Amino acid sequence: MLQRCGACQTIAYPPRDLCGCCWADSLSWVEIDAGGVFLAETTLHTSTNVYFRERMPWRIGVIKLDAGPTIIAHAHADAKEGARVCMLARTDKSGQGVFIALPERETPNMADDKALRELTCDPKHRRVLVTDVRHPTGQALARGLVRAGAGKVFLGVAEQWKPFVGRDELYALPNTEVAPLDLSDADSIADLTSSIGGKVDILINTAQHMRPGSAMTRRDAITARDEMEFNYFGPLRLLQSFGPAMRSRGADGANSAVAWVNVLSVFALANWPAYGLSAASQAAALSLSQCARGDFAGSGVKVVNIFHGPIDDEWHQPLPPPKVAPEALGAGIVGALQQGLEQSFIGDVAKDIETRWREDPALLERELTLARLMD
Repeated sequence: MLQRCGACQTIAYPPRDLCGCCWADSLSWVEIDAGGVFLAETTLHTSTNVYFRERMPWRIGVIKLDAGPTIIAHAHADAKEGARVCMLARTDKSGQGVFIALPERETPNMADDKALRELTCDPKHRRVLVTDVRHPTGQALARGLVRAGAGKVFLGVAEQWKPFVGRDELYALPNTEVAPLDLSDADSIADLTSSIGGKVDILINTAQHMRPGSAMTRRDAITARDEMEFNYFGPLRLLQSFGPAMRSRGADGANSAVAWVNVLSVFALANWPAYGLSAASQAAALSLSQCARGDFAGSGVKVVNIFHGPIDDEWHQPLPPPKVAPEALGAGIVGALQQGLEQSFIGDVAKDIETRWREDPALLERELTLARLMD
């Protein structure tokens, strides 16, 4: 998005208070076309910045956007001078917003470009921990990560002695390793951290405890405690154990830590009384994720929030469609990492809630409450 003058329609870049063409103050943010022309390039061979000094040579270019402004951007190796390019806006390792110019059409092994990998969290060749593969979402995600070329996928399993559906097929996947992990047990997390804490490049927390019921329809607080235990205190223990090691490895060359991923219910944004207490624990987890973003700021590790609607699993069976399939959720998580997104909404329900929440959070809250009353 760039600023556009409401008086003369001129696109402004960089952001400013007054239009540089007519001096009007009616500047608003609008989405613009991502296309442009690669005017000129240069390659940096030395830098006083420690981060870039270890990654030279580094290619940058001047891009004339179709919308009008000319900008300086990182340049993909396959983007050629004089050719059309497509601009991608992402955050760099320091958390600053930057542009990278990509070739207009897909090229072979495009995702392997050095500059692009520095701005995304592509799991290819990286080591990933999935915290709970007992749930179908964790299993689908593990398969997706293997297909995406992950160097190693650690499969978090609580109570290894207890069988679960899909275990044999999951354990037969290449480049995987079973990792004993119980988010409700601090000792289990500490033991795993001492074993692989310095190896994990991407941590994806798929562990969730979701049960129907609102505050007054439940007769006790036991289930609510379990939900907080898995949905909030579990991620907190993970953050305290794995977080410091990942933060220290955010710029560790080719094997740097790149992403901390939280898989959250979209009702963390606005409570749905039908699953009211579960949604409350998810809201706590979202707040913790925002705290984690502050802890990781400037380290090079992105905090990624994946929001989903009701999953097509045993705990959401009574609900009518649409529900998001575990395979679709797993593919969406992998896709968000490959694109370097820090927030993604997966499934029809999640996307609908996102749109309504952005338009009017108070109205969305009222609509969800009224929907519960009609049920």
